[in-house]
Amino acid sequence: MSTGTTTLYHRKARPWLWPALFSLVAFAANSVFCRLALKDGAIDPASFTVVRLASGTLFLLMLIRLRKPALAMGGSWRGGLALFLYAFLFSAAYLQLGAGAGALLLFGAVQITMFGFAWYTGERITARMLLGMLIAFAGLLLLLLPGSAAPPLASALLMAASGVSWGVYSLFGKGSPRPLADTAGNFARSLPCLALLAPMLLLGSDLHLAPLGLLYALGSGVLASGAGYAVWYSVVRQVSAQQAATLQLSVPVIAALGGVTLIGETVSLRLLLACVVVLGGIALALLRKP
Repeated sequence: MSTGTTTLYHRKARPWLWPALFSLVAFAANSVFCRLALKDGAIDPASFTVVRLASGTLFLLMLIRLRKPALAMGGSWRGGLALFLYAFLFSAAYLQLGAGAGALLLFGAVQITMFGFAWYTGERITARMLLGMLIAFAGLLLLLLPGSAAPPLASALLMAASGVSWGVYSLFGKGSPRPLADTAGNFARSLPCLALLAPMLLLGSDLHLAPLGLLYALGSGVLASGAGYAVWYSVVRQVSAQQAATLQLSVPVIAALGGVTLIGETVSLRLLLACVVVLGGIALALLRKP
């Protein structure tokens, strides 16, 4: 009887688990979509960013208008700026990074940003949480051990900066009372920021947009970004900054597996071991005592 009660308690205690899983898969899908679009030159980074943010905005605005009653747009300008910086730096970095390595750098920077914020604000960091985070991060490091080429420094720095922007964006969402409306507002406010890309769009000689590249950018904007980020904003309200950072450590593993399946990256024992270590560390960090 006590076992059944405990199981029921845990199911009720974590209503965010399945939405979180959806969001994490969506984050990994962004890496795969972007890498597929850029690796064969089907689209350039600036055009990918424009299509991604514009399509995500239209999708989210449609969703809040279809709600009964319709939702008023929320969000903030700081959220829109953080979203734009993340999206553009993300696309530029993936010109030379593989899906798994890019996601590793991205969410490694996210983890540092969010755990740093948790420490700065005095959030209690338990020994179990810290140990789980370190184990998961050690699993990520396995993906970059000798046996694979080190990523180009410039691309690695761009992706790290993108990760800091995404970590800040996630932290903004912790106080969000209306995740869908706030995500829609942040996407809408990211569009004026696209004016910063005007010199590249007007003067750049490397602009190109093939139908397949457009399709990947739309998939990234509507499915992986619009839907995924709205759900993520509902998740980060219910978990600590430490838990949110640790959860996102699974994204590089999912992205690496997607790269193997969809892009043709080589599967290895090292990748499989990294999956086990990362997911084990996440499980330890999120484990609660009965």
